[in-house]
Amino acid sequence: MDAVDPPAIARVGGQPFTRIPPDLYIPPDALEVFLEAFEGPLDLLLYLIQRQNLNILDIPVAAITRQYMDYLALMQELRLELAAEYLVMAAWLAEIKSRLLLPRSTSAEVDELDPRAELVRRLQEYERFQQAARALDALPRLERDCFLASAERPQGDIVCTPPPVNLADLLEALREVMTRAELFSRHPIQRELLSVRERMSHVLEQLEALRFTAFTALFRPEEGRMGVVVTFLAVLELLREALLELVQSEPFAPIHVRRRG
Repeated sequence: MDAVDPPAIARVGGQPFTRIPPDLYIPPDALEVFLEAFEGPLDLLLYLIQRQNLNILDIPVAAITRQYMDYLALMQELRLELAAEYLVMAAWLAEIKSRLLLPRSTSAEVDELDPRAELVRRLQEYERFQQAARALDALPRLERDCFLASAERPQGDIVCTPPPVNLADLLEALREVMTRAELFSRHPIQRELLSVRERMSHVLEQLEALRFTAFTALFRPEEGRMGVVVTFLAVLELLREALLELVQSEPFAPIHVRRRG
C-alpha cells in the first residue's frame, strides 16, 4: 500500500507544513483574549453591581471586593501600566472593608460618615455619565444613520417650445368670453347690424405686427352675444387668410394674437 501523507496543518507560500518547525518563535503578546472590555475600574465595579442587581447605596463591600480580585486574577500576564488603576481601586475597596470592620466610636460628639459614601458618590456620577454617553450614541449620526443627498445639475439648457394653438383652445377662450358677455344685459331700442368685414378691419387696426395682444382684448362684452360672435368670425376669417398669428406660452395659458408682418 502507498503511504498516505499526513494532513497539512498550514500552508506558507503554497508549501504545506505537516509539523511545527522546531525553531518557530511565538512572542508572548502574540495573542490576547479579553473576556470583558472595561474602560476603567469604576466601569468594572459598576458592572459587578449591576450584574447582581445590588443596591448601589448599600454595597456589600466584602462580596464586591472578592469578585473584583477574581477578575484581576484572570489576567495571565499583568502589565502594570494597564492594571495600575485597577490595583488602586482594589486597595481602596480593602480600605473601606477594614474601616467597616473597625468598631465605631460611641461618643455622640463624633459624627462619623459611612466609609462607602465617597465610593457611592463616584459610582453614581459615573453611571450618569455612562447613561448620557449611551443617549448621545443613540442619536442619529451623519454618515452612519443618515446621509446627505446630492444631485448634479443636468448639462445644457432646457428649451421650452410653446405648444400649438388648436381649435379646441380657441373654443375654450370663446366660452370664457361668452360667459363674461352674459353678465351684461341691455334692452336695445334699435337693432344694430354688425358687419364681419368691418369687424375684420377693426381687428387689424387694433393689432400690431411686433407685439402680441390678448385674444380676449379683441372682444367688447358690452356688445352682447352678437358682437362677440361677429368678432370671433372676423378673427377666424383673418386666420384663414393668414393675416393673424396665434401663440400660447404653455398648455391652458391665455392665448395671444399678433398681426403678421
